[in-house]
Amino acid sequence: MINKEDSETIKESLLETFSSDPDLPALGSSISRIVQLSSSDDESIQQLAFFVLSDVSLTQKILRLSNSVAYRNTPNKSNTSITKAIFLLGFNSVQTCALAMLLVDGMPEKNAEQVRNELMQALAASMISRELVKISIYKDAEEIAIAALFKNLGRLLLAAYRHDLYQNFIALIEQGTHTPTQASMQVLGFNIDSLTETILEKWNIPLSIIQSIKNRPAGNLSTAKNKQEWQQQAAEFSAKAIPLILSNDNNSIDELKNKLLERFGKALNLDRMRLDQLISDASTETRTLLINTNLLDSDRNKKIATDATHAEFNISAEESLIEDLIVSDEENSDVQIIERYPSGKPYNARSLLLTGIQDVTEVLGSGNYKLENLIMLILEIYYNSLGFNFIALCLRDSKMNCFRARSVLGSNSFKYQKEINVPTMESNDLFHLSLKKNADLLISDAHIPKIGRIIPSWHKELFPKVQSFMILPLVTNNKTIGLLYANRELKAPEGITTEETKLIKLLKGQLLTAFNIK
Repeated sequence: MINKEDSETIKESLLETFSSDPDLPALGSSISRIVQLSSSDDESIQQLAFFVLSDVSLTQKILRLSNSVAYRNTPNKSNTSITKAIFLLGFNSVQTCALAMLLVDGMPEKNAEQVRNELMQALAASMISRELVKISIYKDAEEIAIAALFKNLGRLLLAAYRHDLYQNFIALIEQGTHTPTQASMQVLGFNIDSLTETILEKWNIPLSIIQSIKNRPAGNLSTAKNKQEWQQQAAEFSAKAIPLILSNDNNSIDELKNKLLERFGKALNLDRMRLDQLISDASTETRTLLINTNLLDSDRNKKIATDATHAEFNISAEESLIEDLIVSDEENSDVQIIERYPSGKPYNARSLLLTGIQDVTEVLGSGNYKLENLIMLILEIYYNSLGFNFIALCLRDSKMNCFRARSVLGSNSFKYQKEINVPTMESNDLFHLSLKKNADLLISDAHIPKIGRIIPSWHKELFPKVQSFMILPLVTNNKTIGLLYANRELKAPEGITTEETKLIKLLKGQLLTAFNIK
């Protein structure tokens, strides 16, 4: 056993190693930003969409996930919108999956077997805990999926940065003589969970989540007295149930399930039937997520295999329940951006606009939406389909006698949202001529003299690099309620086709319809 002084030295050395990697603090900052978002806050939905869209790789992975068999609700219809992905998957699902994807991308040596195994186990535990929420009395306990995701963070970082210590740690567990806690005390001189807690504290993760990774006392557990205690039970169960999803060892399946039910059955309201269903559902989502984070090959004939060192029951794990699940990863080429003009506009803008309009029609028809979310969906459709750098919905502010940006998307969104201020006082500038005549305008080259002369000074000061932009007045019942504004930093000599114009107007009409309904 390592003495206290050596233990403190090892811990300090590990923390120094982690902090010396320039990518890890940035990962912690990104994770903290997403964790702080709340599903009950409308602004959080917008911020989550912003965050995902600002990362091309993350955007592609979330879209692939929303188009997978496990999540797609309409056969043969692909989703191209992050906002709609939030509709389809739910805020908490996108939040958890985004965190998982950031964690995977942020780890060095992702191809190293031990790091890959720990990442797979983290994602599996998170998916198991999400299923537990569905049968829990604590319906607002979705943060347990975040706690379960990070419960093995200490192990993961040890595998990534100190492979020698990790190897010794795993060797003791595989001998069957040590639990993970005992093995970490032997190799490190401290409980590895304390390392996880320290890192999460440095990442400014809420205390309620950090407290949830603590294991409950030994023995059979009783019904939790509060949500915090339930989350601890759920996080521990999720970690110990990982072999039921990931291991290829088909021995002692019943024994593992019996051990889980003996300790957690009463506490988590589980019987054998519920346990089997929970594992089946979690397996489907786990496989889908592992494929979309590139941790697992989509070949259905390949099994998922990893170690069972999280179980602590000293028994073999259950065979994989997911090898026969088929996940289609094919994408409809009609709605993928294949190539762009120099301006940034996609060649297949028409197809993208049409698909977006179908998405909005579907959302409007359901009646199950918030206006803020639908607005964000429409902005994203314009933004992606026409290749804009920035887009804003500006609505009339009667007190300030101006049109102010309410919803924005794109580069420097929050800066521009605060500074865009279109006066309602009539003038002969381009914006007021558009509003006065209710004329949709697409300016391909803002530097043409006759155009430049009527661009207002506020626009020139705020967007000095903009060379092409769009203005869409929003008029309902003969009253101008606002406008949509979008821009690019490059000229767009390709313009727009007649069909694209019709679709742009149709999408604007859907937005006005939503305003009238809500």
